[in-house]
Amino acid sequence: MKIDWQYTGTSPQKVKTFLKSEGVSRRLLATLKYRGGRLLVNDNEQWAIDFIQQNDKVSIVLPAEKNKNELKKSFVPIDIAFEDRDFLILNKPAHVASIPSFLHPEDTLINRVAGYYNNRHLNEFVPHIATRLDRDTSGLVLFAKHRFAHALLDQQLQNHQINKFYTAFVEGQLTDSHGLIDAPIQRDPESFIKRQVGHGEGSQAASTEYWLERSVQNISQYRIQLHTGRTHQIRVHFASTGHPLVGDTLYGGHVDMPMERQALHCSEIEFYQPFTHRMVNVQSPIATDMQKFINKNK
Repeated sequence: MKIDWQYTGTSPQKVKTFLKSEGVSRRLLATLKYRGGRLLVNDNEQWAIDFIQQNDKVSIVLPAEKNKNELKKSFVPIDIAFEDRDFLILNKPAHVASIPSFLHPEDTLINRVAGYYNNRHLNEFVPHIATRLDRDTSGLVLFAKHRFAHALLDQQLQNHQINKFYTAFVEGQLTDSHGLIDAPIQRDPESFIKRQVGHGEGSQAASTEYWLERSVQNISQYRIQLHTGRTHQIRVHFASTGHPLVGDTLYGGHVDMPMERQALHCSEIEFYQPFTHRMVNVQSPIATDMQKFINKNK
């Protein structure tokens, strides 16, 4: 895969200095040099220490990526919410894991993306998942199509520059219609799966902002923004207030048909597309079971 830039500076500059300003790391430069990639200026091979002039075209050609873990392909269709050359955003249905595990080794979202790449003959790519959702949470999941795009997304994640918003149905109603739950999360010492609010060993800072959208029959709908990305964060934080998510039996919620899983949906993702230099905002309507739940409780 080839990625191009145009150098607009007025003074000569080393290729490696320019590429660093575009987010190309030393590690990626080494990959280009030793694993079959190419570094071009005006479509001619150059060294990283060579100089470029104003209006020169600088290009990198990424080597084909290898599937280190022999990721199996699933050909179950995917629901694409956004796609361009570098990124892919999918609507993940509930009851589908994001990545393989012992319990769910094959038909996960990332396996389905591998099958999608295969069908489109994108054999030089492997899926790079940048954001994940719990198996029973529905909504938007962001993928990078190549290692360079993934590295740039990782930088945005570390700098809290990727905005993710969720829709949740909660039992009862919090006191404030808008607030911030700022409480560290740790593993529950009595469970391999559960997390809990606490300051014990291994606890991590966690911050969840919420806005009340409506409340009907002791059920409230909230718009939620994550400011950190801890495992089960929204579920743990709301349960800690005494208002667990509808259907979230792991954290004290109750099944209320048709909600047989936690009523949580990633409804919006916003990130910076570094190759086209624009913000990308993608929104997703809530999942079918959540919509049926709204209709039932009108």
